[in-house]
Parts: sequence; C-alpha cells; structure tokens
Amino acid sequence: MDPVVLARIQFGVTTVYHFFFVPLTLGLSVLVAIMETLYVRTGQEMYKRMTKFWGKLFLINFAMGVVTGIVQEFQFGMNWSEYSRFVGDIFGAPLAIEALMAFFLESTLLGVWIFGWDKLSKGLHAVVMWLVALGSSLSAVWILIANSFMQEPVGYAINNGRTEMTDFMALLFNPNVGVQVPHTILAGFCAGAFFVMGISAYHLIRKNDLPVFSKSFQIAAIMGIIASGLVGLNGHTQTQHMVRTQPMKIAAAEALWETEDPASFSLLTIGDLTQTREVFSLRIPKVLSLLAYNQLTGKVRGINDLQDEYIQTYGPGNYSPPVAVIYWTFRLMVGAGMLMVALSLYALYLSKGDKYAANPRVLSLFTAAIVLPYIANSSGWIMTEIGRFPWVVYGLMKIEDGISPIVTAGQVLVSLIGYTVVYGALMVATIYLFSKFARAGTQVQAVPGKPDDALPSLVGAQQ
Repeated sequence: MDPVVLARIQFGVTTVYHFFFVPLTLGLSVLVAIMETLYVRTGQEMYKRMTKFWGKLFLINFAMGVVTGIVQEFQFGMNWSEYSRFVGDIFGAPLAIEALMAFFLESTLLGVWIFGWDKLSKGLHAVVMWLVALGSSLSAVWILIANSFMQEPVGYAINNGRTEMTDFMALLFNPNVGVQVPHTILAGFCAGAFFVMGISAYHLIRKNDLPVFSKSFQIAAIMGIIASGLVGLNGHTQTQHMVRTQPMKIAAAEALWETEDPASFSLLTIGDLTQTREVFSLRIPKVLSLLAYNQLTGKVRGINDLQDEYIQTYGPGNYSPPVAVIYWTFRLMVGAGMLMVALSLYALYLSKGDKYAANPRVLSLFTAAIVLPYIANSSGWIMTEIGRFPWVVYGLMKIEDGISPIVTAGQVLVSLIGYTVVYGALMVATIYLFSKFARAGTQVQAVPGKPDDALPSLVGAQQ
C-alpha cells in the first residue's frame, strides 16, 4: 500500500497498454499509404480492396490509441503533480506542439481520408493518407523529445526548484532523440509488417481473395526485412549511447556487477534473490566491449562500482534498478527482434513464386508471429523506463520525489483498479473488433473445392 509503488504500477499498466497501439499506428499507416499508392499507379481494383481492408483495421487501432492515450495526461496531475511542477516548463512545449501540429494533422486528415473516397481524386486521396502517416510519425517524434529529457536532461536551468527551458534547440536536438526516435519508429514499422503478414497468412491458408492477401503478404515481408534489420542496427547505436549516458542501465541489462575491461557478454546469468550478486553465469569474453566500443577492449563499469560512484555524487540511496527485470526484458526484446528478422526473410522467400502453396499450413507461423513486435516493443519500453531507476528525470529528480504529496495509497488503489477494469474491457473490445473485421476479409470468397497445389494458378488467374 505504498502510494509510490501503486502509482508506478498504474502508470505502467496504462502506458504499456497505450503502447500496444502506438507502434501499429506508425507502421500500418505507412503500409496503407503504400497500398493506396500502388492503386493509383496501377489502377487495379485489388489494390483498392487491399487499401480499404487494411485501412479499416488501421482505424480501429487508431481509435483505441486515442482513447487510451488521453489517460496519460490525467495521470501526471493525479499521481505525479510534483513531477509535473518540476518539468512542466520543459514538457509543456513538445506536448503542446505534438497536439496542435502532429495529432491535429493526423486526426483531421484521417477524417478527410475516410469520407473522401468519392470526393477527392485518386492521387490526392493517396496524398492524404501519406500525410496521416507523416502526422503519426511527427506525433511520435515530439513525444520522444519530451521523453528524452527524462533520459538525458539538456537545455535547462533550475530556478525555484523547477527546471526551466533555456535552449529549445538543445531540447530538440538532444543526443538521446537521435537514437530513440528511429528505434521507436522502425519498431512501429515492424509491428505493422507482422500484423499484415499474420492476417494475410490467415486468409491465404483459407484461399480468400488470393491476389490481395498474397500481395499484402509480400509487401509486409519487404517492410519487415528492412525495418527489423534497421532497428537492430539502430539498437547497436543506442546501446553505445547508453554506455556513455546511463551506464547503470547497461550494467543491469548484462547483470554485470563488477567492472570489466574487456567486458564479457552474458548468455545466461542467474543472481541471488536480493539481486546484488551473481550465482551462475555463462559469458562470451570481450563481446560486450565490442558492442560498446566496436573493439575487443574497453571498460564497461559494473553495478557495484557505479553504486559507489552515485552515492558519492548524489548522496545515500539505492541507484541500482531491478536487475532481473532489466536483464530479461532486454533479452526478450533482442530475441523477438532476431526472430522477426529471420521470419521476414522466410516470408519473402515463401512469397516468391508462392512457395507456401505446397504446404500452406506453414503460414500459420506468421499468424502466431503477430505477437512478436508486441513482445519486443513492450519489453523494450519497460527496460527503457524501469532501467532509469531511481530517477524519474535522470540525475535531477528521484521517483519518490515526483509523487503527488497529498495523494493517499487508498486513492491510488481505487484509480488503479478502475483503470485496470476499464482497460480490460477495452482489451476485450479491441480483440473482438480486430478479430471480427480481420476474419471478414475483403468479402471476396474463397474458391471452393480447389486443392492446395492449385494456389499459384489461382493467384495468376485472379491477377
């Protein structure tokens, strides 16, 4: 019944749930824009059916994202008023720009896209969808600019116990923005790619509208290869940035209690229940130094040395995040990412010459793989935020100092239960709507009585 713990749980529940929808919005908006562009360029009706089908699912996701996102700002005032007071002068600018420029652009033009099918020219209608996709990405950029201040504060001065912005351009070009923005947007493209591949695979197994879903599968596979490969490369850059700016986070991610030079990479580490020492580990020598510095030598500081250093710098306290959480969320993120790279390559191989026709059940792998981006994105976000412990603003404000001073544990518990129940109901509604409209397909029926080996000829005939 600690109000700080309950407030953290509540923020975690609502934020992770909201983050289910954000990456899919980023990726699916671009895929729908690509599909409509193909319709404009070729004039083929199958691309129009494709665009409308995936556009419908995009709208469901967008609506749920808006509903769940509204709650985030309420929480700053409800449970984190001291944090809001401390960073309000800085946080207010990017959040206001996000709402007035990016979100209004995205939502207004989405309305134009929905009602403009018969009122705009084909080319202009496609441009509108590209602008919706641009608005989605710009919205993410401004939110991440605000979040990057929490990770790496820049362009500020502290007056009367508050941070005040002194350099807007420093905030805008925060070094953390340069690694966090591409990682998040590319992860969104992975989410869109696997969402489209998974549902397309479902319909290909049932031979529903083969031209639409075979082409959707191929387009998504190409995006999946590009996005998952680039997000891995960017993740390497992000790790190197983390070694410099948040060394405790990378030490926890590797369960590295003692400083090493060269530093080893952990394949498996088991710690004691106190999460303060290693019981067993299996490590690859020098690989962590290679990841951190692109060379086989280089010091990576351990948790114990960093703890002593931070006590000297910031005063007594525990500056080590929960190692088990950071260690395993990091591996969930990386493991899911590697699977996405492999499956994207396999998907493109299958789509060339319709190789899945001989055994269409192999496509069920991709339906199950829809969950991979959700695992990677959620675990990555959890690592990013919890790994900053004990700071709510790194080096400036601790978590317990950001809580609302008059909020009680009972009040937070009531709102936590309320939000959890409402979000649970929204989850049920979301799954129902996605399932209903995804299963419905494009309303072009499967061809009855055709064996699996007829799949390639069916695709050719319908194209």
